Amino acid sequence: MENCIFCKIVKGELPCYKVYEDEFFLGFLDINPLGPGHCQLIPKKHYRWVNDIPEYTKYWEVARELSNALIKGLGATRVNYLVSGVELAHAHIWLIPRFENDKEMLHVTRMENKPSGEKMLEMAQKISSQLRPK
Repeated sequence: MENCIFCKIVKGELPCYKVYEDEFFLGFLDINPLGPGHCQLIPKKHYRWVNDIPEYTKYWEVARELSNALIKGLGATRVNYLVSGVELAHAHIWLIPRFENDKEMLHVTRMENKPSGEKMLEMAQKISSQLRPK
């Protein structure tokens, strides 16, 4: 899709803090995170809904792998998954790391103080270092 932000990220037209990539999927840090390490996992081809993705099972396997990398790399206690498809018309899974002293997330709110570019790069490296080479 011509004006899809995620398609532009896949094509390299917009930058991202990449944490995962294979032939089908791309994972990167959300630039307006719900918490430290909040990632987006998207298909490289444009699909409107998660259920439309032909590699659906592989998609969720990658989400689990990325979730484990968030736990190991950032010290999260668990990872919340969110799939709604409301904000952007490109299928995506939010992976939101949760930490020991977090307040339980009852509704979606963005972080008040977004991490700096340097901190985002550091988090991306910590996450991706926990993934198996592709």
